[in-house]
Amino acid sequence: MSIDSSAAPACFGRGGEEPYDHALRTGGPLHLHEDTSAGGGSVTSRPVEVGRFLAGADRVERRLLAGTTGSVLDVGCGPGRMVAEARRRGRPALGVDVSPASVHLASTRGLPVHLGSVFDAVPHAGRWDVVLLLDGNVGIGGDPDALLGRCREIASPAGLLVVEAAPDRHRYRRYTARVSSSCGRGSDAFPWAEVGADALVDPARGAGWRPVREVRRRRRTFVVLAAEVGS
Repeated sequence: MSIDSSAAPACFGRGGEEPYDHALRTGGPLHLHEDTSAGGGSVTSRPVEVGRFLAGADRVERRLLAGTTGSVLDVGCGPGRMVAEARRRGRPALGVDVSPASVHLASTRGLPVHLGSVFDAVPHAGRWDVVLLLDGNVGIGGDPDALLGRCREIASPAGLLVVEAAPDRHRYRRYTARVSSSCGRGSDAFPWAEVGADALVDPARGAGWRPVREVRRRRRTFVVLAAEVGS
């Protein structure tokens, strides 16, 4: 299964030498950093936790799922660890990802993962009880407001959205990024964003979500949002 990267929109880690897909096959490591090819100051890169993507759901992720009920849609699911965990609990689940390597890895484990963008057609849109945006995936598309609105469209009328927020609670930053590997593989530039738990509140409300609780573990913070009635 493959995508013509010359025709596909710029997405996380895609294009160039496909470092993200390569890291999923080999175990990484990768870094995410601001694209400075057009000039401007640089920012410190941060690691992309490929090993965690390839592992099973951890304790805090299992706790998150245990606090919800119903069907699960994991947006930017990677190789499908959260899909696997939801199905282990007997819950309907689907992953969505633009990475062919992610979809292939999930498929070899018998996990249902849809190859494509969350902004395109998504199976059973409007009927998902729980939508997940973990691993910083609130940055998908580089426009958190649009992404939160899209998640509201694909969630059920009484659905929940679980967002993993940036460590800095007040951070709201949109930028052009690249992914690169230690062996020199680099992706095309793509739009990305980082949003902290406090900065998430206003765009979430604007998209029809209200915060109901937070779950924290070490440097990871998750915000659980509920759909506003009538939104």
